[in-house]
Amino acid sequence: MQFISNSQDILFLVLAFCVLLLTAFLVWLLWYAIMSFKQGYEVVKTIKEKIDMVSDIIILLKDKLTSSTSYLSLIITGIKKIVDIVGDKKEERKRKTKK
Repeated sequence: MQFISNSQDILFLVLAFCVLLLTAFLVWLLWYAIMSFKQGYEVVKTIKEKIDMVSDIIILLKDKLTSSTSYLSLIITGIKKIVDIVGDKKEERKRKTKK
């Protein structure tokens, strides 16, 4: 049993070897593309997580500023009432001392 009997057998061997190399190259190329997409996905995921963290910080700051401004308005209202009461008492004392 002779493996190579004519030139057609050599052609088929060369073609089979070329198909094997082409398949190996395509497998390597596909693996490389998949790894590139995976790295891109991980980068996008990391960026998204960081953007979410920044968004959470901004929302927290907004809530703190909103609550502090509501307290500030209550404090200002209270101070105005205290000033009015103190002013009224001073006027009453002046009236009493003038009589």
